[in-house]
Amino acid sequence: MNFEIEGTLHKIYDAENKSASFQTREFVIMTEGTYPQYVKFQLTQDKCGAIDGYKETDKIKVSFDLRGREWQGKYFTNLNAWRIERAAGQAQSNAPSSTNSNVPPSGFAPFNPEESTSSVDFDDLPF
Repeated sequence: MNFEIEGTLHKIYDAENKSASFQTREFVIMTEGTYPQYVKFQLTQDKCGAIDGYKETDKIKVSFDLRGREWQGKYFTNLNAWRIERAAGQAQSNAPSSTNSNVPPSGFAPFNPEESTSSVDFDDLPF
C-alpha cells in the first residue's frame, strides 16, 4: 500500500549503520491543521540520501509504505519513505527568502496614519 503526506520538515537525523550491509536514516515532518502531528519516517539503504537536498522548515511531500513486523511477541510498525519531493507551490531555491514583516497578508492594505482623514464623521450610527 502506497501513501502520501505533506508537511513541514521538522528534524533530520544522521544515517545509522545497523549492520555491515544495512543502514537507515530517520526524519520527522509536522503536519498542518488544528492539531499538528509529528510523524517520523525511515529511509533505508540507497534511499538514505533522498533527504540530503532539503533543510528543516521546507515543505515536502513524502511517499511511503507501511511496514509491520513481529519480533519476540512484540509488533513494530515503520513508515518506510521511498520518495521525497517539494510540496506543491514550494519554490526550489537555496537563496534565503526575503520576508518583510511590514508586508500585510494578501488582500489587506497597510494602515498609514498620514493617509487617514480625520474629517470623516463616524457618528452616523442609528443608536
